[in-house]
Formats: sequence, structure tokens, C-alpha cells
Amino acid sequence: MRPPPLRLASLFLALGAAALLSACGGGAEVQVVGGGGSGGGVQYPRPNPNPSPTTLSCSPAGLAASAASPWGTVCMLTSSGEIVVELYDSYAPQTVANFYNYVAAGFYTNTLIHRVDRDFVIQGGGYAPGMVAKTPLYAPLKLESNNGLSNLRGTLAMARRGDPDSATSQFFFNVRDNTSLDYQSAANPGYTVFGRIISGLPTLDAINVVPTYTYSSTDIEPQTEVLVYWAQRLK
Repeated sequence: MRPPPLRLASLFLALGAAALLSACGGGAEVQVVGGGGSGGGVQYPRPNPNPSPTTLSCSPAGLAASAASPWGTVCMLTSSGEIVVELYDSYAPQTVANFYNYVAAGFYTNTLIHRVDRDFVIQGGGYAPGMVAKTPLYAPLKLESNNGLSNLRGTLAMARRGDPDSATSQFFFNVRDNTSLDYQSAANPGYTVFGRIISGLPTLDAINVVPTYTYSSTDIEPQTEVLVYWAQRLK
């Protein structure tokens, strides 16, 4: 079954080529250049004032969105709110299976949204509080970006290094339509889209505007840690 249509980008986004992030803690994945932020100085994000989740279960609204979707779904609770995604296993089967495996292993519990590139992307899945890098559990993925899905607002995609087949645990949400991140050719393979937010776009927008420290065009961290308390597969 094909995913419901997503709004086409009204303007092609002229973003730069991918550049290797040199974030604190090492083990970072290639980021795509763009966006901005505010701040300065080499500082670590402050601990989040709410280190514990208020609930360990998905909300009724999130459960309803999941029930209405024909796809598999995952509910994720962050310190800025809840996000529910549907995952397109028919289009990116290895990528979706990999994400389910990390969710089932509890890998994303108590991790960070470590990059907030305002009006561009937010990224997580690689660091614990204190910007401590997490070691991936599974082998890198073969890129599945040439699947007909586009990096439009609210979609979920995999971060990676320069090698197209290097994605592991890190993911990003597109804050806006980022069609320049789509597959273009073997020489410009883009980033694998494998899901979409079906409940919780206000959470994405809330994270998008948190104050940030900017060290480079690709190294943009929240001034206060944005936590992912847990991620649970719903179906």
C-alpha cells in the first residue's frame, strides 16, 4: 500500500553538499549543510530540568493515529512532547527493520535530540545525556534512498556518514520540505526516507525553536538537552 500523498515542495531548497560533523563525543554521522541557529562558545547543553518521563505509554491521540494507519507505527516521547510515526517497510524494508530493532532493544531510551538545525532538520539517535556517544548495536545499512519517497516536512530519514551505506542508529526529522536531500543519482544518493509523523507535528515545531549553540554550519546543539525518554513500537 502506498503512503498517503505528501505535499510537494513549492521551492527547491538549494542546500550545500554533505559535510562530516565533528561533534563532541565522536561517532557522529554526516550532516547536511543548511539552516542556522543562535549561540556561540564551546559549551555542552545543560541537563534537561525534567529528566524523567511523565508517562510510559502513548497518549489516546497517538494510539488513535496509530490505529488509523495501515502501516507499522512507533510512539516516541520527548521532553517537548510526543511524536508518532508510521514506517514504510514496503519502500525501505531494511531501514525500517533496523529502526524496529533499535526500538525493541531500548536503544533510544534516555537519548538526545542532539542537533537542532532550525527550519531544516532535527536529529537524534546517537547520544546519551552529557553528549556521550552511543555505540551502534547493528551493522551499517545499505542505502535505500532511491525508493520514491521525498524528504518533505514531517518525514523521518536516516543520517549517515559520507559512505552511502553507513547509516546505523541516527535519524532525523525534516522540519520543512528538503527535496534537495532526495536521491538524485548514484553520485548524489541523498538520504533514506522511511517514515512520517502522523501525530505530533507540534512537538517537531517546538523542538525546532529551542535555543541553540552553533559551532559550525552542521554542529548546532540545543542549549538545554532535548530528551527522548522512550520509543515504543505500537504495531
